[in-house]
Amino acid sequence: MLTHESVVSGKRISADLKELAEIGRSDDGGVYRMAFSEADMEGKDWLEAKMQEAGLETSRDGACNVIGRLRGREPDAPALLIGSHIDTVPCAGILDGTLGVLTGLECLRVLKQREQVPSCDIELIAFSDEEGRFGGMFGSQALAGQITPDTIHSATDPGGERLEDAMKALGLDPWEALQARRDPQSIGGYLELHIEQGPVLNKAEEQVGVVEAITGLFKWTITFSGEPNHAGTTPMPMRRDAFMGVADFAHEVPRILDENGSDRSRATIGRVELTPGSPNTVPGEATFTIDVRDTDETVMNELAGAIRKVLAAIARRRGLRFSYQVESWIKPVTCDARLVEQVDAAAAAGGFRYRRMESGAAHDAQIVASVAPVAMIFVPSVDGKSHSPAEWTAWDDIEAGAQVMLGAVERLAFDA
Repeated sequence: MLTHESVVSGKRISADLKELAEIGRSDDGGVYRMAFSEADMEGKDWLEAKMQEAGLETSRDGACNVIGRLRGREPDAPALLIGSHIDTVPCAGILDGTLGVLTGLECLRVLKQREQVPSCDIELIAFSDEEGRFGGMFGSQALAGQITPDTIHSATDPGGERLEDAMKALGLDPWEALQARRDPQSIGGYLELHIEQGPVLNKAEEQVGVVEAITGLFKWTITFSGEPNHAGTTPMPMRRDAFMGVADFAHEVPRILDENGSDRSRATIGRVELTPGSPNTVPGEATFTIDVRDTDETVMNELAGAIRKVLAAIARRRGLRFSYQVESWIKPVTCDARLVEQVDAAAAAGGFRYRRMESGAAHDAQIVASVAPVAMIFVPSVDGKSHSPAEWTAWDDIEAGAQVMLGAVERLAFDA
């Protein structure tokens, strides 16, 4: 470990955030830097230039992940990775994954300016499409070797545009994403800083969260099929109303969680679409999504089984048919004990107010965990807000998180 104190510059982080926030900014105040859009590519160009300005070696892999490398003394030693993402949801705030990338950049600036060489290479990675325009986690899945030709061919965005076409329109070869896989032996560990996206740290007036586990999740698209009919002439007992199936199911969700979940379980119906969608027609079809999360995969499986049973019971009672499509299944992750201890030690050494906690949101760290040890650092989200222009983190908390990241990097990538 280094023997003198290293300090990040809040002013530099602030300046970087303000600059990048203008790329994809819209009149409604939100940032629109969705994956593989023109704004996303402009943001990648900006980031690569900043990495070069900091003296890092830069490259992009086949998934268009932007990489900045600080060389270490031992070129064959497993590298320490720092990462997150700069793509956004529509009408996003300026922090989310972006803060993790820019605090990582600041940490490598400090190390580079100090002219002390780490024992291993340190890489900063901005992963592509974490936010899910084409399904989510594309860049980290490519690094972990989880991308297949079918992924490239079948992935589409909510508007129906294919990932393959979007990448080609930007001059990228989507098939090169298959070559972005890293040898797990080449990665010594992965650190990611992120806003909490929830209210826990903010309400507790704590500056840093040391993440011990990351929630798993599954997403289904479910369809109830009944019979469309006239809203005025079809008696209530004679209807096969697909929407009533959704209403019944929504009412059952709390009971499913109480009986089959844990205190960490979450379930959300985020979108409902009715067909034919006419005000004077009984819906013949109702399609909706459900997002279910827990930090224990056994609990996730129990919840999935309970949901299927409830759907079947509702369908029988209402005279409906049901089907479901599994959109994703992401396993929960326990962070690496050694890395967590180093993050904890850095937070304690800095005198920051912190706690150990779990992540209720999925992150690139979850995917990287399939090939390398991972740990995460959270900073508070004011009022728990995220994925909106209202998301914010106090500057002193941003600096605290960045300082903890730097302290953890020092402990992991420099000789004791």
